[in-house]
Amino acid sequence: MNWATHTIKLSNRDGQFYCNEQQSLLHGVESQRIKAVQVGCRGGGCGVCKIRVLSGEFFSKKMSKKHVSADELNQGMGLSCRIFPRSDMVIEALD
Repeated sequence: MNWATHTIKLSNRDGQFYCNEQQSLLHGVESQRIKAVQVGCRGGGCGVCKIRVLSGEFFSKKMSKKHVSADELNQGMGLSCRIFPRSDMVIEALD
């Protein structure tokens, strides 16, 4: 099966990267050696890779409520290791 590749723009960093639909955003940014998102456990448990999605469609796997509250989810925040693009996106890396 061919997976579509999407352009992910970084609103608060200089640049963009490409990510296909079977890759998490964190995997996509790491595979292109872009230092835009902090890297932690890569499994949704530590909260280090938190981002805000400003635009675009995505699928997300379960995230720890300890690191991403319901209010934060409603504000577009999530963990880049648990978010998979379904369209081109614009994200903000949170430090």
